[in-house]
Amino acid sequence: MTRKTTPDPVRSPDGLKLVITVVNREKTEYYIDLIQSCGANMQLTAPAHGTAKTEVLDVLGLNDDGKTVIFSVISADRAPALIETLGKRFGSIKNGKGIAFSVPFTGMIGVLAYRFLADKREDKRFL
Repeated sequence: MTRKTTPDPVRSPDGLKLVITVVNREKTEYYIDLIQSCGANMQLTAPAHGTAKTEVLDVLGLNDDGKTVIFSVISADRAPALIETLGKRFGSIKNGKGIAFSVPFTGMIGVLAYRFLADKREDKRFL
């Protein structure tokens, strides 16, 4: 009896990372442009709120304008530079503080989608 084997899935030479950035809502457009300039081809945003209660914010004289969570997909080799760039900007821009971290993509289906997200649209190895 011959046993059927399935071929190994094609592995991408470059991994992808999901970079999650949380910033003040008023700085959303600035950070979207910054992240895109670092090589992210896809970004999604979601409105968010801080965790401090309004009573605490009133006592401290702060207002809660809300936050934005930016989900960005970038090639793994560009992610460290993006995180470093974001860290520098968080410390140097008025009301521009935030947090950012990355998590690896562990799997993906679709060669064209991978090529777009990894910014390898011209790479003919994945046709």
